[in-house]
Amino acid sequence: MLNQARHALFDRYLGISRLLAGQLEFHAIIQAVAAEISHIIPHDHLDVCIKTVDGKYHIAYESGLDTAWSQEPPALLTGSPIRTLLAGEADFLLSEDACSDPRFHFAGAFSSPIIDLSLRSRLHVPLKVQGNIIGALSCSSHERGAYTMDDVECARSIADLLAPYFFALRAAEQAKRSAVVETEARAREEGLRLGALKLTEALEAERQRIGMDLHDQTLADLTRLSRRMERLASQTELPAELTGEVLEPLCRTLQQCMQDLRQIIEEAKPTVLQLFGVAEAIENHLDRSVRDSGLPIRWRLADTSDGMLTGLDPTVAISLFRIVQEAVNNAIRHGQPDTILVRIDRRAPGLLWIEVIDDGCGVPARSGGASAEGGGQGIDNMKTRARLISARLDIGRPAGGVGTAVRLSLPLEHTAILEVHS
Repeated sequence: MLNQARHALFDRYLGISRLLAGQLEFHAIIQAVAAEISHIIPHDHLDVCIKTVDGKYHIAYESGLDTAWSQEPPALLTGSPIRTLLAGEADFLLSEDACSDPRFHFAGAFSSPIIDLSLRSRLHVPLKVQGNIIGALSCSSHERGAYTMDDVECARSIADLLAPYFFALRAAEQAKRSAVVETEARAREEGLRLGALKLTEALEAERQRIGMDLHDQTLADLTRLSRRMERLASQTELPAELTGEVLEPLCRTLQQCMQDLRQIIEEAKPTVLQLFGVAEAIENHLDRSVRDSGLPIRWRLADTSDGMLTGLDPTVAISLFRIVQEAVNNAIRHGQPDTILVRIDRRAPGLLWIEVIDDGCGVPARSGGASAEGGGQGIDNMKTRARLISARLDIGRPAGGVGTAVRLSLPLEHTAILEVHS
């Protein structure tokens, strides 16, 4: 007779295992196994509560009587009537009359369903995976003293069958939620990036408009004023001291102002970039910047990109030029180099690689001054421009260890996004 009872109990456990197979949802598992468990541990109410990954909350899934435990959102573990079990302070909980058991009723306890539904006899065992408590299995009966230690042992065996499934489902749901959160975050980030890109395009357009206005109006006015002063200075009837001490210095100053204004206009509206492309604009900027610096700097542009610069979205082209422009300016102003090399290369299919390398004094140490990590406004602008076109910007030492290397890598498939939103 004893062997028959053991075989029958073993068959029930096998039945639970078969019912668990293929279940992919918490409620489905409870509904599938509740009847089989009732043959082992008779109950009026069955529930499994699962702790959240952070261990602060728990969620209940139940069969039989419907209670507020499963209808509420995730509840704080500190308010659970079985918090001692979930915290590992008790190995099991067994109560003859939970309605009056002080272990279930304390300040802040969510124990009203016990009273409301007269869940007198209660039995609770932990669900454990690799020694960690992930939740609890609970059986309740309206009768007093319905459960014994034999029922506790049976519940532990059932919990050992359920725990791996609930653990896997919890991990899958957590991964799903994380994926959703990550996708939403990426969508927000992409929306912000495209919004900032539109703003950058508008600012660049306004910059060019100002450049054209300065050229068509202000520079033209200054040119007419300069010619009048030159004619005035050439008049022989004027006193020599007025011509030599006043008019000629004013003419030179005005010519210098006009030259500076032409430089500002070119910076605002790079003509070479618009007419000939990125490589030619970089080469023109290198030549002009080195010449204007008055320093004996050797420079070279090496373009082995196999035409990858051709046909770039205008916003991408301008951003690339502005980044290289700032890198060259920084090298001349702060690096005191002997040579500057700008290398444009095709590192992989669809990957554009641009390097600005100088052999100057290198990136300043991070001690109050600009650095590759902290950086001044110029470096911050370069990083911002790179992010807006989905490029990666790195600033550090070149392979030889002397000077500074500004490296920019741009996957050109990202430019399709810019074209769609332009």
